[in-house]
Order: sequence, then C-alpha cells, then structure tokens
Amino acid sequence: MFRTTLTAGVALATALAGPALANDELREYANELFEPIPLSTPDLANGNMVTRQRVDLGAMLFFDPRMSRSGLFSCQSCHNVGTGGVDGLETSIGHGWQAGPRNSPTVFNAVFNVAQFWDGRAADLAEQATGPVQAGVEMNNTPERVIATLNSMQAYVDAFQEAFPGEEDPVTFDNFALAIEAFEATLTTPNSRFDQFLMGADSLDEQELAGLNAFIDQGCAACHAGVNMGGQDYYPFGLVERPGANVLPEGDRGRFAVTETAIDDYVFRAAPLRNIELTAPYFHSGAVWDLEEAVAVMGVAQLGAELSEQEISDIAAFLRTLTGEIPEVVHPVLPTRTADTPLPEPM
Repeated sequence: MFRTTLTAGVALATALAGPALANDELREYANELFEPIPLSTPDLANGNMVTRQRVDLGAMLFFDPRMSRSGLFSCQSCHNVGTGGVDGLETSIGHGWQAGPRNSPTVFNAVFNVAQFWDGRAADLAEQATGPVQAGVEMNNTPERVIATLNSMQAYVDAFQEAFPGEEDPVTFDNFALAIEAFEATLTTPNSRFDQFLMGADSLDEQELAGLNAFIDQGCAACHAGVNMGGQDYYPFGLVERPGANVLPEGDRGRFAVTETAIDDYVFRAAPLRNIELTAPYFHSGAVWDLEEAVAVMGVAQLGAELSEQEISDIAAFLRTLTGEIPEVVHPVLPTRTADTPLPEPM
C-alpha cells in the first residue's frame, strides 16, 4: 500500500516541480493534498458516541493516576495537554522509572490517524487506551484492578451509568476505553494559519509560502498529506538512505513486529505534522530535538535530497504554521478514594 501511495504522491510532486507557484495556484494545489482540521468533533468510525457524559468521564479517567498500579502515572503523564499532547522526553518514563522504547506521539488530532501507535497496532483510540494501562513499562495495571478501583468509588459508578445509559453493568474495561476515546476525540486543534490559508486567507508570509512550495515540490506531501498532514499510511524509515542507529535504532523494526511481514521491516506510520513545533523531540526514537535538523534528516532518508539551508529553513517555517488553536482543558475534580479502593503498590 505504501508504495502505491508514495508513487502517486511523487507523481504529483513532480507535476508541481519548477518555479514557485503563485499564491492562488499554490493554494489550489494545496487543497488537493491537505484538508483543514474541522471545527467540530469528528464522528468516530467505531460508532462510539461523543456525548458530554462520555467526554467528561473520559477526562476523569485520562487524568486519574489511580488507573496505574503505582498511583503515579496517568494518560496525561505521557500525553500532557499543556505541552502539545506529549511529555517532551525522548522516550516516556513509566512504572519503575523505566524508559519506554519509543517517543510518545501527541494526543492532539490523533482521532484523524488511520491507526494508533507508531506501528499502527491499535485500530482506534479506544483500543489504544487499553494498551498503556496494561503495559509493564507504562502503567503496569490489569483490567480487573482498574474495574475494582472504579467500582470502589460511587462517583465513578454514577458517571459510567450516565455515560452508558441502559447497560446493566456499565463499569467495564471496554467502556473505560470508549470514554477515554470520546474525550480524546475532542482534542483537536483547528484554525492554524495554514488552515486559514487553505480556506482563502492570506495568512502565510513569503518564506512560509516558499516552504509550502518546497514541501510539495520536494515530495514531502507524498507521505504527509490529508487533514493531519500524515498519520494515514506506513512507510519505510530510510526509504532512500537509512539513518544512523541513533535515529533509527536497529532493535526497533517497526510494523514488522505487528505483521511479521518482511515488507514491513523498519516501516512506521508517517508522523502527523500538526503542531510539530510543540512536539519535539522527533521521530519514534526521539533522537532529534531541532525541527530544522529533522527536516534535513527526512530529506536525505526519505527523498534522497540534500536540501539546501534555505530550503530547510523555508520548510521549517511552513511547518510552524501548522500549529492550531490548542484546546483549553480543565483538570477535572476526581472522585475520592474509599476504604475499598486498591492501594497504590510500590514500584
């Protein structure tokens, strides 16, 4: 699949190659490749309903560290909504102060991705929500212990009943995941300056327009297109030239671990580029902290292009226009523990 998509993208990029396009012509081509982030919360493909009750419950679960065995780690720990939806670490720290194997992807706009995690092993946000809770290197909990914790607090039981009306026993691990998904679906960042440009505003300056033109002309849009500027397909990291082991660790073979198919060796989901200036460090290894350096690495590894300093600067300037309106999230007041609430366990 990635070969077909890449070929189509490169063909379009080739068609656009040449002198810089006039603003209106560039906008027209850009609208063929990209989409503005919608102002409203998108419908979920799995049929989960994004109701106020589910969103409010999901917010409580997202912020509650008692969903971890130690009582220290929550979804917010690795996907901090105050810092671009990431933790700002090369790889996240979890149970026992262990460093995880990969950089934490942003939770902002994750609802638009074709699948979750760098290797796409979770089909949607609900499935993704069940992973870190159980991972020994992250929250190190079990579904049974999570449910016991929730059932020990009447405020949580009531919230589940309101969020999943008509169910005989709504406090389930599946509903736990659906509630978190409903909350995370609201974490979108519309109205970036680039979105405004797509919708007809003269919101980009001369360098940013040059960067958009270079982004398309060099072939970056072959992998980073659509509403989330990526996140829609899988590609080899090092399509033309494999990066060094510090950027592409040899032990992490990407999607191969999911499919066990040779063609997926060192294949990863294309990183979404929305709010990229907020989400350093970059790549699944978290090895690169500078956006210009990340652009240069991608030029060589994916395009076989030694981009000039001006092209790198222009593309990075364009990428910074992808920062949208960050949602203001109020930390919820969490239910009070009771004598029946499982105690946090030492790490």
